[in-house]
Amino acid sequence: MEVPKEQITALIDQGLYDSAQMLGCFLVSSSAINGETSPHLKAENLIILGDSLFRDREYRRAIHTYKQALHYYKIVPKQNSTSSRSSLSTSNRSSSPNSFNVSAINENEVKYKIASCHFALGETKAAIVEMEGIPSKARNLQMSLLMAKLYRNSRHNRGAVACYKECLRHCPFFIEAITALAELGATPKDIISLFAQTTNRSGRALFDHLDSSRWLQRYVEAQCCIASNDYKGGLELFAELLQRFPNNIHILLEMAKVDAIIGKNDEAIINFEKVRSIDPYILTYMDEYAMLLKVKCDYSKLSKLVHDLLSIDPSRPEVFVALSVLWERKDERGALSYAEKSIRIDERHIPGYIMKGNLLLSMKRPEAAVIAFRGAQELRPDLRSYQGLVHSYLQFSKVKEALYAAREAMKAMPQSAKALKLVGDVHASNASGREKAKKFYESALRLEPGYLGAALALAELHVIEGRNGDAVSLLERYLKDWADDSLHVKLAQVFAATNMLQEALSHYEAALRINSQNEAAKKGLERLEKQMKGVDPDAPEEDEENEVEDAEGDQEETDLL
Repeated sequence: MEVPKEQITALIDQGLYDSAQMLGCFLVSSSAINGETSPHLKAENLIILGDSLFRDREYRRAIHTYKQALHYYKIVPKQNSTSSRSSLSTSNRSSSPNSFNVSAINENEVKYKIASCHFALGETKAAIVEMEGIPSKARNLQMSLLMAKLYRNSRHNRGAVACYKECLRHCPFFIEAITALAELGATPKDIISLFAQTTNRSGRALFDHLDSSRWLQRYVEAQCCIASNDYKGGLELFAELLQRFPNNIHILLEMAKVDAIIGKNDEAIINFEKVRSIDPYILTYMDEYAMLLKVKCDYSKLSKLVHDLLSIDPSRPEVFVALSVLWERKDERGALSYAEKSIRIDERHIPGYIMKGNLLLSMKRPEAAVIAFRGAQELRPDLRSYQGLVHSYLQFSKVKEALYAAREAMKAMPQSAKALKLVGDVHASNASGREKAKKFYESALRLEPGYLGAALALAELHVIEGRNGDAVSLLERYLKDWADDSLHVKLAQVFAATNMLQEALSHYEAALRINSQNEAAKKGLERLEKQMKGVDPDAPEEDEENEVEDAEGDQEETDLL
């Protein structure tokens, strides 16, 4: 043969795709092979060229080339096809789709490759059409996984569940399938029962030999807890696994993500920092870490994190969410474009939707924020998307919708103090519901005594109803155990409202010692200094219109609480 195929496949294996493509052009155009007299050889050559195009991410060209190959393959006489298969089966090259190389023409594998190209281009429907042309019994592990992802992306959850289950029958240690099934509502019993259906090459059940793999069952239980919003149970199981597998990056990241969702920010930051000390090049969930650094106003760490992420891989959605977090203080519109970019890269990237929703809320665009938070909820409902929905609806006075979303959260998380507080927030938004709000805040504190969010909300309710003494005693009780800047700010505001200016000054300064970037403390201190000088802090300044707008915004936030 004029052009040796093994040279092209060797170039592909070495990652030299441009060279493989150029040599492939000689292979498919060789006059020694005629498409009419040797269609099977023509098809095989086109598949090799298609593999080089796929590996070089030239997906459109790869699809076109693979389809040409199938055209020639289908006109091969049956006897020729059989002899071709038997002669080619002696080759040492793998026919696995993982290698994307061909030793024998397998129509199902070529269809899988075409579907993979469509999937890479975001063309879900076209990919499903190709994959559904492969009989379910002929699908290997990779094919089942792609089918599951395609069904899930198109919201055909029943089909996705069936395909993920098939993945676990192939390999019970397939963590991605376990997590997906948990998120799709499967119970631990459903998932674990699939393990017994897995057989090894000898035909015996794989788990007959794996009594020590009880940890995998605990992992299944942990993921099912998280998926059903039992965050406490999930964290306990992950902590148990961590004792057996110390410094396990995957477990540490899962724990950090859950801590971030439920507002245990300090614990989440500790775990994220531990992960980065073990593997400084990790990208997974680093946008969640960026959000926490912003909450803590640690902008120097945030800036360094974003710089590190950009140097690792600037094309990942986590990087764009982290950029959005960094830019929020400087340019909200720019930050919003980064968040939207993260969603364009991966339409299933939940932090992108959460960040987008929060930005739209701060830009006073609650209707658009609702759409963003709903997008996050459709992928996987969690506490943050419920909180975003409630605050968005309240911002444009949709109290009924806000109450419905808050009750949804309470049903999904019956043991969550955060969900109870959400219902309280809705009732507190109007004078007639304040007594109900008080009961929900108190219930949240009974369920989780250390929940500062509920304590601050209850203190604000006391202030609104003129019970400043109750607010002070509540906050001072928490201050004994929690050195938190937000507690000091709230106490300072209460003292300032009752004209106890020296006490207010002391607490504003304490807040700034804990967090020098606390904007509420800075503004409060500036206002207090005017009061102490005998100047009316509400007197209009040069930019009178802007001051009036800000005052209205502050009043609106107070009403929402």
